[in-house]
Amino acid sequence: MKMSARNVLRGTVVEIVKGAVTSHVRLDVGGTTVTASITNEAVAELGLKTGDQASAVIKATDVMIGVDD
Repeated sequence: MKMSARNVLRGTVVEIVKGAVTSHVRLDVGGTTVTASITNEAVAELGLKTGDQASAVIKATDVMIGVDD
């Protein structure tokens, strides 16, 4: 897979939680969980299932930082 995005995190699908329209796909990336919200249709088209290898591609123009009060 080639793409222009530089923020690509390779991991293993550990959970897929399907909702009415979207699914939360959780990847284990080196011991850290990354969660993506994608359509159920995309999950089906990609054939995603627990245990699969997948990549989280992060495209963002802003990064926000928060702290607890």
